[in-house]
Amino acid sequence: MMVKTLPPSSRTSQEDSRGGELSVIEVVAEQSTQTVVIKSAQASQQPRHKVRTGSEPESVLYDPVEIAAQYSGRFLQVIRRILTVLKPILAFVFGLWWDKQWGILVKNERRRAVQLRELLTKLGPAYIKIGQALSTRPDLVPPIYLEELTRLQDQLPAFPNEIAYQFIQEELGATPSEIYAEFSSQPIAAASLGQVYKGRLKTGEEVAIKVQRPDLRERITIDLYILRKLAAWVQRNLKRVRSDLVGILDELGDRIFEEMDYIHEGENAERFFELYGHMKDIYVPKIYWEYTNRRVLTMEWINGIKLTQPEKIAALGINARYLIEVGVQCSLRQLLEHGFFHADPHPGNLLATMDGKLAYLDFGMMSEVKPAQRYGLIEAIVHVVNREFDSLAKDYVKLEFLTPETDLTPIIPAFAKVFANAQGASVADLNIKSITDDLSALMYEYPFRVPPYYALIIRSLVTLEGIAIYIDPNFKVLSEAYPYVAKRLLTDPANELRTSLQELLFKDGKFRWNRLENLLKNARSNQEYDLNLVVNQGVEFLSSDRGAFIRDRLVDEFFNSIDAVSKNALHNFTYVLREKVGITAVHQIPSASVEQQQTLEYIKRIAGILRDTKGFDATKFAPQLAQIIVNPGVQLLSQQIATRVTQKAVTRVIRDLLASE
Repeated sequence: MMVKTLPPSSRTSQEDSRGGELSVIEVVAEQSTQTVVIKSAQASQQPRHKVRTGSEPESVLYDPVEIAAQYSGRFLQVIRRILTVLKPILAFVFGLWWDKQWGILVKNERRRAVQLRELLTKLGPAYIKIGQALSTRPDLVPPIYLEELTRLQDQLPAFPNEIAYQFIQEELGATPSEIYAEFSSQPIAAASLGQVYKGRLKTGEEVAIKVQRPDLRERITIDLYILRKLAAWVQRNLKRVRSDLVGILDELGDRIFEEMDYIHEGENAERFFELYGHMKDIYVPKIYWEYTNRRVLTMEWINGIKLTQPEKIAALGINARYLIEVGVQCSLRQLLEHGFFHADPHPGNLLATMDGKLAYLDFGMMSEVKPAQRYGLIEAIVHVVNREFDSLAKDYVKLEFLTPETDLTPIIPAFAKVFANAQGASVADLNIKSITDDLSALMYEYPFRVPPYYALIIRSLVTLEGIAIYIDPNFKVLSEAYPYVAKRLLTDPANELRTSLQELLFKDGKFRWNRLENLLKNARSNQEYDLNLVVNQGVEFLSSDRGAFIRDRLVDEFFNSIDAVSKNALHNFTYVLREKVGITAVHQIPSASVEQQQTLEYIKRIAGILRDTKGFDATKFAPQLAQIIVNPGVQLLSQQIATRVTQKAVTRVIRDLLASE
């Protein structure tokens, strides 16, 4: 097969940064497996790590041009594959139609569900991936079908052990008996791209050994070739389809080819651990590089339970819903903070460990979101929550869904219609799946062009939401997400988010106190929200040139608040003189306006929110305030505020005098 190759980077083994604390993990807890013990007189002398030596195989990359050249002269082979796929699919659809016509659809549901699982299994890895995604959607798939599709995660037919042993020897340069002290006689689990054995290293660590399926690359390339041809034909002939279907398919092809390279998967796992392994209750298994190569991966064994088995998790005293919340927070950092995200979080890849942590497995299908796209997604979430559909339409231009010259006039009310069912509701009532479905219809009607990166993001979020719904039907991912977004808006110094914060808090030159109250209320719900950081960064930003606009507007609000307090005080004082003392010669001063009263109420509530926020300590606030005061930037800011307040006060006096004359 003709493919483009790149030489892999050199690597050396490193000591485990977790201090050697390893957890023992079982992928399929309910399945008992016989273990073959391989005796070795030198077991105690086997080093835990060693430097990889010799030449490593080259990484094989997805190249649609060379794949097309490969199959361009194999017309009969391509036609046979098309017929192989089309024939059973049509037969299955006809079977459903027949059952409906004879009124036996419910009676035959179990049999048809089994047929669908077996059909997807026979069609190969690409179709298995589709079934795995559907297995996480109880809101879309009937329970009986859901039960059968769930078996696609790790109960696929295994290939012969002899082939697995051959691959291990070819990739690692030794037989399993020479490498491992123990090696299970049968695979523990069989997935779409490989199967997993349980073993023990001669240094004592329990490990999972993943071995790739035979002829995998050849089977996948022909499916990708056929689907790419079909996608190109659809784009050319169906004008209403404006999405880059070929680009989306190429993105999927890149991910699948990377997933077939276990060296790349190991590197992904290490990068994932570096970025997210520090998060509370997140666990990432260790990779044993000296026993890993392109078709064989040796990693730490995880003893845990799937998140779609909440009863078993609860029996251990672990809160499955809490683990979903942990997963959502981790996904937010993947998508919106670092951009490196797990693109295949199906139930087989997320386990509850015995000590109550969320373990991620299978790092073959990963993807990245560029910084501009990450900031664009945060802005879009904010505008959805605040029902600012004109700004949301502009976000879609930034995210490359719409070209800059697109007329947004008809699209803005279309967005309002999509989110009409959420009008007046809180963010907790929004559902990613329903929003995605509605947006899909809107994108079909208007000139949207779906960029390739979007497909994997939506797949990741929808899959995670599907698992969450399985555990708790009332779970709302956006409800868990917005506190993190609010925290990012208040603490992230990036210019893009500072601009978003400005647009959020100000409209037509007026400060929107209700938005600030909502933002602070949501942000304090985030575990990593640091009030001290918000204060310090806020002061730094306000004293900079970038904060000039907000600084000037805040001075106005500060002056108006003082004015309102003084008006209320004078109003009360003159009221007492006239009504209580009886000095009728004194004119009663009017109190603050309704708008000023509302502002004062917002300030009181915001002060209460700050007082109740985690990290607020009145005893520590005074020293912190002293440090802030001596800050040169703060002193300059104070001078600017004093100057502005003086100017406004003088202006008020002159205006009042002229008005009285």
